Amino acid sequence: MTWDLYYTYENDSEGDATYYKAVFNKNVNQAYTDNNGDAQTNFALQVKGSFSKANLIALCPVSAWNTDFASQVDSTITNPIVYPVADKSFTIPS
Repeated sequence: MTWDLYYTYENDSEGDATYYKAVFNKNVNQAYTDNNGDAQTNFALQVKGSFSKANLIALCPVSAWNTDFASQVDSTITNPIVYPVADKSFTIPS
């Protein structure tokens, strides 16, 4: 069994000049084999419908996503990159 989880972040309201949206995702296998060849599990199997939103979020690297989203907002909204403007009137002297 695999969970394909998506987590959406939004900054401000859609239509605002400071609005920014990002979607992060993670595929989480119920069982896997670690580097030592040992069987590991990420979560216990449960009957359909018994997983809560909190159970699923706990499987995600939310603290890393928080940091990434804050960085994206900063570089896109708060402190966007200012690209240089070419001075087309400049000529190289001979």
